[in-house]
Amino acid sequence: MASAADHVLVVEKGRPATAEHPSAGPVYRCKYAKDGLLDLPTDIDSPWQFFSEAVKKYPNEQMLGRRLATDSKVGPYTWITYKEAHDAAIRIGSAIRSRGVDPGQCCGIYGSNCPEWIIAMEGCMSQGITYVPLYDTLGVNAVEFIINHAEVSLVFVQEKTVSSILSCQKGCSSNLKTIVSFGEVSNTQKEEAKNQCVSLFSWNEFSLMGNSDETKLPRKQKTDICTIMYTSGTTGEPKGVILNNAAISVQVLSIDKMLQVTDRSCDTSDVFFSYLPLAHVYDQVMEIYFLSRGSSVGYWRGDIRYLMDDVHALKPTVFCGVPRVYDKLYAGVMQKISAGGLIRKKLFDFAYNYKLGNMKNGLSQEEASPRLDRLIFDKLKDALGGRAHMLLSGAAPLPRHVEEFLRIIPASNLSQGYGLTESCGGSFTTLAGVFSMVGTVGVPMPTVEARLVSVPEMGYDAFPGDVPRGEICLRGNSMFSGYHKRQDLTDQVLIDGWFHTGDIGEWQEDGSMKIIDRKKNIFKLSQGEYVAVENLENTYSRCPLIAQIWIYGNSFESFLVAVVVPDRKAIEDWAKLNNQSSPNDFESLCENLKAQRYFLDELNSTAKQYQLKGFEMLKAIHLEPNPFDIERDLITPTFKLKRPQLLQHYKDIVDQLYSGAKVSKA
Repeated sequence: MASAADHVLVVEKGRPATAEHPSAGPVYRCKYAKDGLLDLPTDIDSPWQFFSEAVKKYPNEQMLGRRLATDSKVGPYTWITYKEAHDAAIRIGSAIRSRGVDPGQCCGIYGSNCPEWIIAMEGCMSQGITYVPLYDTLGVNAVEFIINHAEVSLVFVQEKTVSSILSCQKGCSSNLKTIVSFGEVSNTQKEEAKNQCVSLFSWNEFSLMGNSDETKLPRKQKTDICTIMYTSGTTGEPKGVILNNAAISVQVLSIDKMLQVTDRSCDTSDVFFSYLPLAHVYDQVMEIYFLSRGSSVGYWRGDIRYLMDDVHALKPTVFCGVPRVYDKLYAGVMQKISAGGLIRKKLFDFAYNYKLGNMKNGLSQEEASPRLDRLIFDKLKDALGGRAHMLLSGAAPLPRHVEEFLRIIPASNLSQGYGLTESCGGSFTTLAGVFSMVGTVGVPMPTVEARLVSVPEMGYDAFPGDVPRGEICLRGNSMFSGYHKRQDLTDQVLIDGWFHTGDIGEWQEDGSMKIIDRKKNIFKLSQGEYVAVENLENTYSRCPLIAQIWIYGNSFESFLVAVVVPDRKAIEDWAKLNNQSSPNDFESLCENLKAQRYFLDELNSTAKQYQLKGFEMLKAIHLEPNPFDIERDLITPTFKLKRPQLLQHYKDIVDQLYSGAKVSKA
């Protein structure tokens, strides 16, 4: 087995506990930063330079592609070149300035992934204007909040979102003065905008307001704010993560460095499939990288039903995914294999276990089973169009069986990463050829250093021992500059130069990091959505039928389950009304399947009443007759839920809820 020294090195010793601070483990870097963290060359001041230099090198290469539908038919991908996209961005940037938006001020971008999104972003970058992504899952109220909080005066919106942005104009009229559609606008919409004292333009109208003069572009500084990216907050208000030019630029260089290690740098032969939200840092930084290398970026149609159809039409060479997407891919392949008959299934299982065993024993993917690759595994590549040489996964941990499956696919290197908006995307990544890193998020990226800090209240000790565990803390050149207008929140997470992520990690023998827990009561589901669980529990507690509720979700699942203590009178009244036997037997009623369905429906009715999102709805519940109590160590003396203890106590029930919900869904 590889040792930690093969992949990481200690650059600072651990720190014992003091009266003010818990103990902290050693500081680690990856071996690719042994002589110092990766930093920007002196001649790069902004991500705009990556794009403008790429245009000079590859003016006629395909850059941005989309499929157009006509008469219920969808055509092949059509493309605009680097030169065409660059000229459009210059004009859009100039038009933004003509509307009174100056360098350092904010411009919003609100809509699904498409070429106009990137052109608007590059237009902002060209003029040193801070772009602020907006996205639907934050909700209309959050969009209004962000426009006001970031003082956004101009926003680009998807054609179908024009009405939505107009509906919240009343609440942000003091800031928002200009709306630009990615497409066309109707006369009715123009009239409505005029009545609300806001200017509304189609994409072509707005573009004609700018010019193509590059000589007057303002000079950029490394410390200028490139973007303010809002993320879900535990208090209900999104937090604006400030990312400056230097952080994004050095992250782009870091991606290239690690791709060289795990596969190869991308070039004009590469095609990237864009479907993960551009409003999130993961996809956005990846696209900035590909556009710095002369690669092509093709966009999905925005409809999940046609996702794989778009993939097969584009045939990407690099594919970024989240666990939910890869899980569906795995399930689809395995279903086809099973449908091929028992003999075919047994043959695949034998070949799979043979290759997997060889890779576990240290053989590279190419060496593990070349003959079986040709006979059996080469066809697996067709699931992603047949050309993917690099698979990347982030947002949440991959289930081990899915990660092993993806590593089996011939000529496709898999890297799983971990990062946050605050770390400008990836801060850890696995090394494709190192099989011991399966089930981990790998080693630190070359732009950051990492350490664990003990969390005594949860029993995690970061000091070197058998298995150091603690809160993952990061510092380095790709980190955020703070939360916009929220120094109080910044001070809570940036302590002595270290960003405290809230995630609990465990160093492995080979120097990789494994995520094992969450310090804060906020977590991600497998599709990458954040869930602020205390807020949800407070909302569901408004249902008059329940006394207590504990909601659970984890990063390997796409939905939430809950253990609910019902109000005794409420369930007994339901039993009498529905002629159920033993209406006064509380325990029996809690086991009644009809009662469980009734309470689940009522809870989700409350969720809809308070406008919770789809992924915040409950899919299964357990009715618990015994209240959560101090005696079983399930709550604190102040009646706060003790989540680790609740999970330990109800683990078997939680497992049953998940398995049962999946069966019902199937």
